[in-house]
Amino acid sequence: MTDNEIYGSISEPSGNLKRNSNPNRNEGRASRTAFTVLIGVLALVLGACSVDHSGQDSSKETIRIAYQSFPSGDLIVKNNRWLEDALPEYNVKWTKFDSGADINTAFIAGEIDFGAIGSSPVARGLSAPLNIPYQVAFVLDVAGDNEALVARNATGIKTVADLRGKKVATAFASTAHYSLLAALNQAGLSADDVQLVDLQPQASLAAWQRGDIDAVYTWLPTLDELRKDGTQLIASRELATAGKPTLDLGVVSTAFAKDHPEIVDTWRQVQARALTTIATDPDAAAEAVAAQLGASKDDAAAQLKQGVFLTPEQISSPEWLGAEGAPGNLAVNLQSAAQFLAEQKQIDSVPDLAVFQNALYVKGLPDVLDQ
Repeated sequence: MTDNEIYGSISEPSGNLKRNSNPNRNEGRASRTAFTVLIGVLALVLGACSVDHSGQDSSKETIRIAYQSFPSGDLIVKNNRWLEDALPEYNVKWTKFDSGADINTAFIAGEIDFGAIGSSPVARGLSAPLNIPYQVAFVLDVAGDNEALVARNATGIKTVADLRGKKVATAFASTAHYSLLAALNQAGLSADDVQLVDLQPQASLAAWQRGDIDAVYTWLPTLDELRKDGTQLIASRELATAGKPTLDLGVVSTAFAKDHPEIVDTWRQVQARALTTIATDPDAAAEAVAAQLGASKDDAAAQLKQGVFLTPEQISSPEWLGAEGAPGNLAVNLQSAAQFLAEQKQIDSVPDLAVFQNALYVKGLPDVLDQ
């Protein structure tokens, strides 16, 4: 079955590496307020992050990358040091984050240049009051069975409708949060019908084990731990079929992309190489992901099989990212996510489609991915 058969169209409406320390200073009072609040928590966010400083050379400028521990080509690139090998004149600093919301915070503070982040936080980031100046430069994966809603077996919950009045955890502002709201809506419930709890994946696992929560919508690898004594109620693959697809995206600071398009090209090329590795050499892909997750090779292989990974050709097609001069339908998907977030009062209003089209970094596509 092809990716389109699984998901249908996503057009369903529903040389100087210094950064500006305040990218939102002209965005109005709401943006300034959001910026101030986010900077206030930045120390906490970055303090909780794991930073890989390996191979740092003080004589070189540094490319700063935010990554997350979900199975993807991004982990393959990191593990195999492909970007470091391709750009020996730069340091490459990888910083681990727990969620897209934290990555948005770091982008606003000018602390990172690239990031692996879900489509829902991207839609939020491109909307007021955040108005984060970044662009989508790659599609890392389309959520399938690697993101799902699971209820503890001890609760007796069997369907999404059974969650009424129950405590349900998810990482707020993540793709899982978006999918959870969509699942509740599909079952005739609203967010007010359940007790939503904002927990990152590892924290939700701890709360699950204590019996403090009844269900969790999260992603791999935590998801597999929950499945051991839980019942899966719905997966993001099913919601995608119903017109609510979620994705993991690679984004780049707009200022960085303007100043260093050649680095963005190299970054996209090694990401495309990782996708090709997943498709043609699954053993090598699983070995690299396992090393990054601290998992067995078999577990990493099983987790990779739960995601949907596009080919480089599909990424630059009209259905997804598009090509130079012709932004793809991913912009419509992001606007649809923003519309849903606005309906749930997660953001103030839905930006025009042009905002999301302009946020697709399609310079050099498709040719740059063929190199």
